[in-house]
Amino acid sequence: MGLAYTIDSPIRVAHYGISSVISIIDDELIEKMNAFYSKKFNLPHQEIAKKAQDHRAERITSYLNLVDSIVKDKFSRFKIELSESKSALEQFMGTLPNSSDFKAGLSNLLDEGTALKAQLKSYLETHLKAGDIDVNIMTKVDKDNFIKGEQLPVEFNDAHASLRGFANSNLNSSVVLSAGMNPRLYSYFEQFKDFFPDAAGQLKKRIILKVSDYRSATIQGKFLAKKGLWVSEYRIESGLNCGGHAFATEGFLLGPILEEFKTKKAALIQDTHEVYVKGLSLKEMAVPEQALDLKITVQGGVGTAAEHAFLLNNYQVDSVGWGTPFLLVPEATSVDRKTRELLMNAKENDLYLSGISPLGVPFNAIKGTTNEFFKQKRIDDAKPGSSCPKKFLALSKEFGPEGICTASKKYQDVKLEALEAKKSEISSDLYNNAKAKITEKACLCVGLANASYLENDIKIKGQEQGVVICPGPNLAYFDKEVSLSQMMQHINGNASVLASVNRPNMFVKELKMYVDYLRNDIRSISEDLSAKQIKKWKAFKNNLFDGIAYYQALFVTSLAAEEKAIQNELQFYKDELIAVRIPELEPVL
Repeated sequence: MGLAYTIDSPIRVAHYGISSVISIIDDELIEKMNAFYSKKFNLPHQEIAKKAQDHRAERITSYLNLVDSIVKDKFSRFKIELSESKSALEQFMGTLPNSSDFKAGLSNLLDEGTALKAQLKSYLETHLKAGDIDVNIMTKVDKDNFIKGEQLPVEFNDAHASLRGFANSNLNSSVVLSAGMNPRLYSYFEQFKDFFPDAAGQLKKRIILKVSDYRSATIQGKFLAKKGLWVSEYRIESGLNCGGHAFATEGFLLGPILEEFKTKKAALIQDTHEVYVKGLSLKEMAVPEQALDLKITVQGGVGTAAEHAFLLNNYQVDSVGWGTPFLLVPEATSVDRKTRELLMNAKENDLYLSGISPLGVPFNAIKGTTNEFFKQKRIDDAKPGSSCPKKFLALSKEFGPEGICTASKKYQDVKLEALEAKKSEISSDLYNNAKAKITEKACLCVGLANASYLENDIKIKGQEQGVVICPGPNLAYFDKEVSLSQMMQHINGNASVLASVNRPNMFVKELKMYVDYLRNDIRSISEDLSAKQIKKWKAFKNNLFDGIAYYQALFVTSLAAEEKAIQNELQFYKDELIAVRIPELEPVL
């Protein structure tokens, strides 16, 4: 969801029992939100200046403690409101799933007519839990930091400091690690006791890994288990049908991936537990008698109550995550008015995988953002690139150990000068394509934070960057601003907030994206073909064929009402895939 969009979501929704995740990469945004909410709730605030050596971690700890305090207060007040107001209670119950045992219990109390206030209060105290205040660290965003040219110790790297900020907070929640394995960061978890079980086998702070396949889960899970660290949740996300950065699999589709987790979950728990026991024993720590809880969850492209229920029932996952649709819920996410209007009007063709991320990873984007406008204006004025004030993505070591961001003016000036020197040696098409690839990079650090500043009327300093937002393709099927209650009813199947357009099944949508991805990857190859690349494409294509066969069998038995339409779509994309031609190497004479 980017930096800004869920920066304060727990304050907005946690008291309703809804969990959300705060990105803790941008300590500058966090410091400003700390001041904003301290003032709003009339709480003391002590500014943490950048001159403090550990300012990044200290800012994160301070803000998370503030959020925790606000949520606890709002949750306490909300329970009182529910116990004293029948209308508030009925409205809240309307947002709960019809299958919820908690909802059934509330209904039984209301059916008694004049339910005793004490009984209702006791029931709420026992059964209603605040949503989790989880945090996210993108493992790749772990820049080395320097003072006057001298590199600081590794614990002052960006991701390391973020982890320390969370670990030192009062939260009893989880850190979601995304973007792949970072062994050095994973080892740093050993420094914090909250990630190890107490005498009762409980974890105060937990680890969630966002993964795209079973193999990745086992490798990363066992790596951590050897250190006495337990992964409490594997959060499976669609490789392409998601928001933010898109980490495409090798043609493995979400359905078959979930099937593998379903059939191997018991083995995953048992095998990891054995490694975990050894890891704790080597540290001479208490060893839980039984394996700790392990959840399998899924997210990416879910858009209807039927899809939500199907994932829960067919794959027996513990929960299903929703992201992009909540960008149209002002009560839940931080989005400025202009950007939310852009989202509401977005159609399928407006949402695309871009190359704007300095990480060099495909990035979900939407046409028409203010960031796109300002970036293009600088290009047109022959002043491409960003001033790069935050430097979180200054990860390229091409010009020195301190790193540089590929979206920065400094980097792009050098690259464009080198390209200009070769202009006479290459075709105009190659020149224009190379120039566009250099200048398309956007300043995500600023652009992904600006929405919160704009929404909350916080002054934005420096070069105009506008707003970057990264919705998933699922946004195309939602076209209006909705209340939190309406969105919850939509998720639970009690109402619909979908636009009146043809929306494909989430699995079919992902399949289309992968076929397009393969086709575009083949078309965009610029270097000489290699046998390795051709082998990779063939494996990708075969994996997609296997995924289609899996869905053809699945939907025959599982989704009878939609069977014919889905089967026709599957056959259509199978034909499309057959038509994708993988080039062959020219024979050597």
